[in-house]
Amino acid sequence: MKKVYLIGYMGCGKSAIGKRLSFATKMPYYDMDTEIVRMTGLTIPQIFEMYGEERFREMETEFLRTFRDEFCIIATGGGVAMRKENREIMRKTGLVFFLNAPFRDIWRRISTDRNRPIVQRSTHSDLEQLFNNRKPHYLHGAHFKVETENRSLRDIVDYIAFQIGRLKGEYK
Repeated sequence: MKKVYLIGYMGCGKSAIGKRLSFATKMPYYDMDTEIVRMTGLTIPQIFEMYGEERFREMETEFLRTFRDEFCIIATGGGVAMRKENREIMRKTGLVFFLNAPFRDIWRRISTDRNRPIVQRSTHSDLEQLFNNRKPHYLHGAHFKVETENRSLRDIVDYIAFQIGRLKGEYK
């Protein structure tokens, strides 16, 4: 186990938890979307507009295949777990934590986000249906399902950090 992957629907807290988890575990943190933006020089909306969603999904798979081999925390994009190959790569190269948040919490966080192409072109109902379609893939890809409802960021981070430490043999 080298990498820790945080998966889940957009707005479930992957970035916020990943940053705090990095501090708690002293492991570097990477946001997959940020790394893809850095590597391409394009924003996520620009990638979607110029190349389409399918090419963006290929970039995510490429990232998983080629990203540096080090102990680190990676907050993935919300659609990463939809590809079987991506789930297999993540499960083979690290621990996968699914951050399970209720859709009403997610909607509150994402509904006005201009940097999410899918949100900009979808209705509340479309996004909820996408959430429900993706959830089985998150569950299938994860080693751990982490409930976020009514839990503080600190409680979630402490739980994940404990699981990482336990599996590294730091806790008995």
